[in-house]
Amino acid sequence: MDTHTPDTENIPIEHHPWPPFIPENAKILIMGTFPPPRSRWSMDFYYPNRTNDFWYMMGLIFRGDKFALYNRETGTFDLEAIKTLLLEKGIALSDTGREVRRLRGNASDKFLEILRPVPLNELLLKMPECKTIATTGEKASGIVAAITGTFVPRMGTSVKGPHGLTIWRMPSTSRAYPMPLVKKAEVYKTLFESAGLI
Repeated sequence: MDTHTPDTENIPIEHHPWPPFIPENAKILIMGTFPPPRSRWSMDFYYPNRTNDFWYMMGLIFRGDKFALYNRETGTFDLEAIKTLLLEKGIALSDTGREVRRLRGNASDKFLEILRPVPLNELLLKMPECKTIATTGEKASGIVAAITGTFVPRMGTSVKGPHGLTIWRMPSTSRAYPMPLVKKAEVYKTLFESAGLI
């Protein structure tokens, strides 16, 4: 027996804690892989880890201030301000994994086993105006490519998918991904401009 292979049967299955966030006017669907362990949450919503760049980047792009969606007094993200922005711009959020196992017990996609992916086609039926999907990491990109029958594009670029979809592969917003916040914001701004949100 290979002692380096994890005994996955003894690793608990995690179910995604939140339903997809779908504004009525959703024009773009941003998809990560799966939330980090609960101990890293600063709020009960997508990208909850205060050391993840996602909400700082969104604040910088849409409000001109990286702390626009963050409450420095409480050290948590401002969920009301976040949802206001998403509803205003028509940005939907979902992750690509619905059921997973953490093979190392951490937030790394590399050690995340996807047992059940998101029912993407079913999700898109709820968003008739959505013609753009963006993935925020390598594993999420691979899952969306497998579901849509497309290939994974180069970082910061897109491919044409079925039903008139444009599928973008974006840089990970994890701090582990070696790209400064301002540079991530520049790349994501191109995505939002393409989708008509800016």
